[in-house]
Amino acid sequence: MDMLIYLVPAISILALIYSAIITARISKEDAGTDRMKQIAGFIATGAMSFLKAEYKILAVFVVIVGVMLGISADPTNSSPLIVLAFVTGAFLSALAGFIGMRVATKANVRTTNAARTSLAKALNISFSGGAVMGISVAALGILGLSLLFMLFQHMFNGNAELGAPLKRVLEVLTGFSLGAESIALFARVGGGIFTKAADVGADLVGKVEAGIPEDDPRNPAVIADNVGDNVGDVAGMGADLFGSYVSTVLATMVLGASVIMSKDNPDQLGGMSAVILPLIIAIVGLVFSIVGSWFVRIKENGNPQKALNMGNWGAIVFTAAACYFVITNMLPSTFSIKGIQYTNVDVFYTVVIGLIVGALMSIITEFYCAMGKNPVLTIARQSMSGAATNIISGLSVGMISTALPILVLAGGIIASFSVAGIYGVAIAASGMMATTGIQLAIDAFGPIADNAGGIAEMSHLPKEVREKTDILDSVGNTTAAIGKGFAIASAALTSLALFAAFKEITGIEVIDISNAKVLAGLFIGGMIPFLFSALAMRAVGRAANAMVVEVRRQFKEIKGLLEGKEGVEPDYDKCIQISTSAALRLMLLPGILAISTPIIIGFGFGKDGAQVLASVMAGVAVTGVLMAIFQSNAGGAWDNAKKSFEKGVEIDGKMYYKGSDPHKAAVTGDTVGDPFKDTSGPSMNILIKLTAIVSLVIAPMLNKGGES
Repeated sequence: MDMLIYLVPAISILALIYSAIITARISKEDAGTDRMKQIAGFIATGAMSFLKAEYKILAVFVVIVGVMLGISADPTNSSPLIVLAFVTGAFLSALAGFIGMRVATKANVRTTNAARTSLAKALNISFSGGAVMGISVAALGILGLSLLFMLFQHMFNGNAELGAPLKRVLEVLTGFSLGAESIALFARVGGGIFTKAADVGADLVGKVEAGIPEDDPRNPAVIADNVGDNVGDVAGMGADLFGSYVSTVLATMVLGASVIMSKDNPDQLGGMSAVILPLIIAIVGLVFSIVGSWFVRIKENGNPQKALNMGNWGAIVFTAAACYFVITNMLPSTFSIKGIQYTNVDVFYTVVIGLIVGALMSIITEFYCAMGKNPVLTIARQSMSGAATNIISGLSVGMISTALPILVLAGGIIASFSVAGIYGVAIAASGMMATTGIQLAIDAFGPIADNAGGIAEMSHLPKEVREKTDILDSVGNTTAAIGKGFAIASAALTSLALFAAFKEITGIEVIDISNAKVLAGLFIGGMIPFLFSALAMRAVGRAANAMVVEVRRQFKEIKGLLEGKEGVEPDYDKCIQISTSAALRLMLLPGILAISTPIIIGFGFGKDGAQVLASVMAGVAVTGVLMAIFQSNAGGAWDNAKKSFEKGVEIDGKMYYKGSDPHKAAVTGDTVGDPFKDTSGPSMNILIKLTAIVSLVIAPMLNKGGES
């Protein structure tokens, strides 16, 4: 085995040590006043309580699926290994979420305290908290993949020269990705239901009905809302990108194996180089994500958005440059894929294409979601005539926002395929995912800053403290939208790579839509994201309704609460319990839909099972990506339209602020957008990938080729 692979777990472990050092440094920062510590304690306790309750349910799920995998897999030599891979993937995904949640609930109050004196220090602490999440996700993902790959290679006694054992190793390794994506789905959906139930309940009763400010301590749902920021946007997003990360690398490894075992390459393509390459690209991206994080610094009253962009672009440029030397030294100068000649420089170009696609998706998403840009201002202007026109405008912005991203994705797919075939498309996805560390750090910074503002408000700190946290929060809203755009793009390219790997394993050459069953599968696949979204949205609606009823009850029954009498406190725990119970109960049905569909289709259509399942995968990918972009961008634009009024926005020569009628209309629009952008939309990414991963796991058991 190529000795280069031993660098992968070694550097991953060093990265985890580095993230532990950052965590220790954050913990040493001052947490502020007793009231700040008390509020932060409520948030941390609620977040960890939810995570523990969720993980108990997921542990049962892991055991059940593990047993099913053990029974269904080839009993001669792979069933214990695929179960091991599945459990390891699930555990590491959950661990990444736990680490991110733990550090986020430490960094939030310390960001608030830093904002009492310095915007620059507040940015440093909040971004450092996000960096721990980003680094941990990337390091744990490639650590788990690389160690299992080396273990399985040894157990199967497989070398590149023994093509069949290598193929078996990678088939078994799909269990790791299945475990990661399964946890990601429940973390995303469960976290999204929790956070949006609390957010919608707090906004509708607190802001609209009672007319009190956001994060006002009189509102019983505000602690649950701040808890939700952590469980949905930290643990949920972390699990999402953990799944994308390992799925992309694994799919590229599978395609790399098909390249080195091709009759076109009798020299075995330099040993294991094509298989190991995505792991090395991931390590390069992790190293330069850490380097890029060092650039995220500002002077006092500097621009946080520019600092974050500097770190992101620095990581992208350094990763691209380093990948040139990695690829040209690992791969032979020329090789063939399906009879077509390519060069190692061609493969490098696909990495650049992947990085460009990721960057363009971020830029486009920022345009549609950022404050001050025309789409958000259009929604704000439409709020002048009420909530209905605000909602109509937000829906149209979301729909229009699908056009450019799809064209970028289509262009990236065509370009990378023309340069280096389907392996090039997979490498492009690996290139885009290489900088997951810095991308997730920027994304996870947002909810930490949001929490910091809530703590400032609930602790009755001076107005200038909230002004500093609001600067970070507004930037965080944009970075969160950008992060969702990046996750969507990664899901699209990852699903394509997984689709190609599925075809390799099943032996399918062409999906024949003249076969009625195959055409029906395409329509069924296209329907699944709509049904999944409906289940997720309905879950939020039910949970939010229970929250609204509870907040109204407390305002009515707890005397002096709404008046803000000293010593009168709301029952925060009751609202946390409502969100927790609803999230854990209602997340199951969407999760079962996502996991069971490929199994039912694959085995239910007999000899056509592989072909029909391939068409279902295609349908899910196409409509899932469109739904993800539409919902995430519409929700992000609605959110920042509301925040525009909170900062003050000029419409037709007149300034409008918080509490005005247009602001109330914008709040209503935001409550519609909340489950779009934080529950249903982001879950589309995992639905797409999980459908493909489950299909890949069962692929060896399906009829080869699916002849009709």
